[in-house]
Amino acid sequence: MSEKRVIRFDWAIKTILRDKANFDVLEGFLTALLREDIQVVSLLESESNSREEQQKFNRVDLLVQDSQNRHLVIEIQNQQEVDFLERLVYGASKVIVENLDLGKPYSQIKKVISISILYFNLGLGKDYVYFGNTEFRGIHTNDLLKIRERIQGPDRLTRLQTKKNVFPEYYLIRVESFEDVIEADLDEWIYMLKHESIKPEFKSKNIHEAAKKLDLLKLDSDERKRYERFLMHSAWERGIVDTAKSEGLAKGRAEGKAEEKEKVALNLIKAGKLTFEEIAEMTELPLSEIEKLAN
Repeated sequence: MSEKRVIRFDWAIKTILRDKANFDVLEGFLTALLREDIQVVSLLESESNSREEQQKFNRVDLLVQDSQNRHLVIEIQNQQEVDFLERLVYGASKVIVENLDLGKPYSQIKKVISISILYFNLGLGKDYVYFGNTEFRGIHTNDLLKIRERIQGPDRLTRLQTKKNVFPEYYLIRVESFEDVIEADLDEWIYMLKHESIKPEFKSKNIHEAAKKLDLLKLDSDERKRYERFLMHSAWERGIVDTAKSEGLAKGRAEGKAEEKEKVALNLIKAGKLTFEEIAEMTELPLSEIEKLAN
């Protein structure tokens, strides 16, 4: 059997995966990533969950609530942003604030897990999945501070237990850094994210449900047209960014060459052995520029 072609995951997040009948695809992916059995309860109301086709294609995200009452932001980022990390922190904080009603005690703050699927090179590192969270460690001993709280059990006895960590957690998946070596369930999902296909021998939870529900060939004519428009717009947007980068590099090289010529001209002027005309000819700079450098 050949690999099953599937639609892009960012398009799936915008469309198919918003239906409750398809939550099992999200559950399979999240189970593999978090290494615990995840059940998606609902989508949360958020501007992130907009269905508008005109929203920018560079980034799409989905906000869901799981059976443990945690809020999970699944984000796909196709192009690099200068302030990506700052926006990541802002996004998690915004989810916390928006889901705590005014006047409610802080004890009702919900845990936020931010998951970023990235199709650009973010920083230096050998891994393709990175995890970050907040810990308090001794500056002298490096021991982890375990904050405990008193709780009353069903038997009315009071016990001490470690207080839950309410700080946001962050997962960064660098798709392009994945080298197609399948060693764990998560690798099967990252392979799908990278190649938009699923191998018949994959065995992680719900991966074959994803193959069925994200099957490119099962799109009806209207869905296929919308999907093709999405691909065309994504390619157009990527082309604009790539062109801007190329023009920026070309401009930088040109400015670098000009700066190097000016340095050579200055050294020749200081040496005082050549006329301005000779220096202009050697450096290919205008005579007026040589005179300006001399002054």
